[in-house]
Amino acid sequence: MFRCASCGAFNRVREPHPPGQPTCGRCQRPLDLSGRPQEVDGGELWRAVEASPVPVLLDLWAPWCGPCRAAAPILDAVGRAHAGRLLVLKLNTEEQSQAASQLGVRGIPTFIVFSGGREVSRRSGLMPQPELERWALSSAHGGGPSASV
Repeated sequence: MFRCASCGAFNRVREPHPPGQPTCGRCQRPLDLSGRPQEVDGGELWRAVEASPVPVLLDLWAPWCGPCRAAAPILDAVGRAHAGRLLVLKLNTEEQSQAASQLGVRGIPTFIVFSGGREVSRRSGLMPQPELERWALSSAHGGGPSASV
């Protein structure tokens, strides 16, 4: 399943991907099948979490945060490795302070895994790619409790 970055609709795309550029069934714009993280605002976040048929890994970050910037390529790699099976979203806490407050974010970077429309796990602090990937996938599939580092 892939989320259209233009309209937010979820689209099922067959594996292997058909030739040519798949388009969104709702808005007909080209779909990004790379799995790269998508920037969202508060409203888009809640709509995506509620509608996503796949687990969502949310990165709460800010442009001034060094560890957040260091996490960006790690999240990109995780998203690309699990394209269509895990949706990686990014919420800028500076621009979306109300959404960050609703989530009870106290420090960044914070990562939250949502599955079935609800939060299933949360961690704060920079993690190496293998650890982030293991934690996110385990949490998405019913593993471990929420934890903060």
